[in-house]
Amino acid sequence: MQRVTGWFNKHFSNPQVIILAAVLLGGVLIVVGMGRMLAPLLAGLVIAYLLEVPVALLERLRVPRLLSVAVVFLLFLTLLVLILFGVVPAVTHQLSELVNRVPDYFATARDSLLALPDKYPEFVSQAQLSQFTSAIGDEIASFGQAVLKRTVVSLVDLIGLVIYIVLVPVLVFFFLKDKSVLVGWVRACLPKNRDLVSRVWKDVDKQIGNYVRGKVVEIVIVGMVTYLTFQWFGLNFSVLLATLVGFSVLIPFIGATVMTFPVALVAWSQFGLDATFLYVLGSYVLTQALDGNVLVPLLFSQVNNLHPVAIISAVLVFGGIWGIWGVFFAIPLATLVQAVMSAWPGEPVDAGVAGEPGNA
Repeated sequence: MQRVTGWFNKHFSNPQVIILAAVLLGGVLIVVGMGRMLAPLLAGLVIAYLLEVPVALLERLRVPRLLSVAVVFLLFLTLLVLILFGVVPAVTHQLSELVNRVPDYFATARDSLLALPDKYPEFVSQAQLSQFTSAIGDEIASFGQAVLKRTVVSLVDLIGLVIYIVLVPVLVFFFLKDKSVLVGWVRACLPKNRDLVSRVWKDVDKQIGNYVRGKVVEIVIVGMVTYLTFQWFGLNFSVLLATLVGFSVLIPFIGATVMTFPVALVAWSQFGLDATFLYVLGSYVLTQALDGNVLVPLLFSQVNNLHPVAIISAVLVFGGIWGIWGVFFAIPLATLVQAVMSAWPGEPVDAGVAGEPGNA
């Protein structure tokens, strides 16, 4: 009991630590308890956070705040319209076409497998293949049922999408326009003695800001290069695959590996095992290599690197808690945890032991 009491006094005797813990706990409770209800608000907050960079840049050029917000917001709306009426229809159409072709891909794979006993009788038996092809048939049936269920669910999701399209841009505009008012309101709600909270926030703001902005640029560059490459080879579903490859960079190590399979499957079904198939896979591997060894160091030179084990653990933990949003924000959340652990005093403040800002 004395050890527990000593540990508690050591880590929570500082009032600023109590304030930091309360702020973190309050944030977690809000996201977990009201995350679904506040999803448009959180999405608008993230987008406004990204758009604040060009707004601040225009302000440094002595452009009035309201005019800067108007210009950046109009550019954002233009990009949003291009995505909604350019990229989204193409991706949706190709996704629908790909879903319709999945049974054909399974059938082609089954025919190729049935030929294996004749070529390699010492390794593969007919009984093993029969069992395997039967399992494939079951998967095709379950896949069709899942697609049907998803189609019904997507009608409900469509209503939510319309709400997002209308509500999120409005929230983004007011977040940008009234930033000083909203920030002042948040500060007024916090205790005055919040030096530790401010220090953690400055570190997190720097790290997460650089990370999120860098990831957006990385998604665009990787997606565009992949699309142009696939178009060069005439690969089917190039828009869909390039979009998925672009977003796969959100999950380091895992995303690129997982996306290898659909790219290889589509290329194999279209070109067979010929030179073009190898060229497509080779270009994909080259793109991933350039991304990991050239683009990432350039974009994230100011971001403290997390250990690969920490990244994978963050993806698993936060993805398990919040699904796709947890995967999306896994690394920023891991950066927040790292910053808190670095700034959390190991001894009371009067002992002079505390984390230095910027060392998270």
